[in-house]
Amino acid sequence: MSKPTILMYDTTLRDGTQGEGVSFSVTDKLRIAEKFDQFGIDYIEGGWPGSNPRDMAFFEEAKKLNLKHSKIAAFGSTRRANLTAEEDPQLKTLIDAGTPVVTIFGKTWLLHVTEVIRVKPEENLAMIEDSVRFLKSHGREVIYDAEHFYDGYVDSPEYAMQTLEAAVRGGADNLSLCDTNGGKLVSELQEITKAVVERFPEVSVGVHCHNDSGLGVALSLGGVDAGATLVQGTFNGYGERVGNANLTTIIPNIALKMGYPLNCTDHLKSTRELSMFIADLANLEHDNKAPFVGLSAFTHKGGAHADATKKVSYSYEHVDPTKVGNRQRVLVSDMAGRSSLLMKAQELGFDIDRNSPETKVIIDKLKELEYNGYEFESADGSLRLLLDRLTNKHKSHFEFEGYRVIVEKRSKDEKPVSEATIKVKVDGEPRYVVAEDPGPVGALDKALRVALGDAFPNLKKLALKDYKVRILDSKEGAEAKTRVLIESSDEHELWGTVGASNNIIEASWQAIRDAVEYKILLDDKDKE
Repeated sequence: MSKPTILMYDTTLRDGTQGEGVSFSVTDKLRIAEKFDQFGIDYIEGGWPGSNPRDMAFFEEAKKLNLKHSKIAAFGSTRRANLTAEEDPQLKTLIDAGTPVVTIFGKTWLLHVTEVIRVKPEENLAMIEDSVRFLKSHGREVIYDAEHFYDGYVDSPEYAMQTLEAAVRGGADNLSLCDTNGGKLVSELQEITKAVVERFPEVSVGVHCHNDSGLGVALSLGGVDAGATLVQGTFNGYGERVGNANLTTIIPNIALKMGYPLNCTDHLKSTRELSMFIADLANLEHDNKAPFVGLSAFTHKGGAHADATKKVSYSYEHVDPTKVGNRQRVLVSDMAGRSSLLMKAQELGFDIDRNSPETKVIIDKLKELEYNGYEFESADGSLRLLLDRLTNKHKSHFEFEGYRVIVEKRSKDEKPVSEATIKVKVDGEPRYVVAEDPGPVGALDKALRVALGDAFPNLKKLALKDYKVRILDSKEGAEAKTRVLIESSDEHELWGTVGASNNIIEASWQAIRDAVEYKILLDDKDKE
């Protein structure tokens, strides 16, 4: 018997924005909707019409989108007590949003019925049925979100089922069961979901899970195993409290592990790219530790692991990383053995003989540098330059002669000003440059670029994206060693460089110098 297609319902644009620090402009939401459509998401929940001007503007603009697959859904609630559905202004805004799909939530848990909205159980059932019927009469596909369903079922299975029956009588196309508090365990959720699937064989059932117990993904997959054919969640797990069930983990698991058809299966290779795109628009750092899509998801550091992975990739990788748009990475550190180094060197374009004397020299040098505070895990630029030097392939583009940095505060009301003086030689010609900037690192960076600008005009395209400082051995106080990591980019590539010293300016200078040298190296490579 063939497995049913599992539909993906994304609520990043509504439920995801309830997460702390998550916000999207109207333009952001429209761009994300277009990306979801290209990826193959079946339903895109755009927001709650009438709740705020931004959501109203989104629904107006969304009408102009030329979506090929996805359906936009407006979100709202059942009618108010003691009003007919036709009289309820909130239901009217759902119709006015003009979306093909409307998702409404209603109360399942008697606690909420009697103590929160304070209506009789019978009136709550009427509110559900009337609201669904009203929306169906206007030609909408209706997804009924049974809020707090699992808690309500534990409290009163009979009444919980009655709420679903009311939605079905009204004509609901889907019954989505919500673990609103995120507190259920997988076995309990599966048992209850299976009971609903068996009770309503003619209506599709969905699951909407939260991650409060760290089980959002597991609960969603358990729901599918129990017969649910629609899964609600958010990309990157954004959402209130600790987040919603994470679709970037759910989708690959369903497609690659559980073998269910998905309408986005053909676009799985875009999963990491889409995850990063959404994080960028949310102005949040992408989670390196995220399963499947994180930078570290297929990263190997220990020598034994790297050696086994090189021989048989799936010996330490649960799926082929390229299937979700990720890649295998090897980190070179003081834990590295020959296999780690060889794999990393190959990744950076080097062909080093495993048994050559230079391999041991490189490994020993890396361990010495890391003992002295350097770290190359996030500094591929510095590592590439180091390998060049240790294999006698390094081409010196400029000769460094010295620098001086002065930080001056000219009056109590003025901000400090930093002045950097740098001396270098380019093709034997001395360059002496002075530059100012609010900070000493910025002044050093500016001075070096000015000094080299005539000879290497593409340095104008170099951008310092991030600057991180870590104090090592903090018990040493002001004499403690400092590690500086700098992330740089041009229009094509992103790379990291590192410096370490008990002087923060010197550590910063090392990372800046490597960033500039690596950019020049890339330009030389493009000319070949």
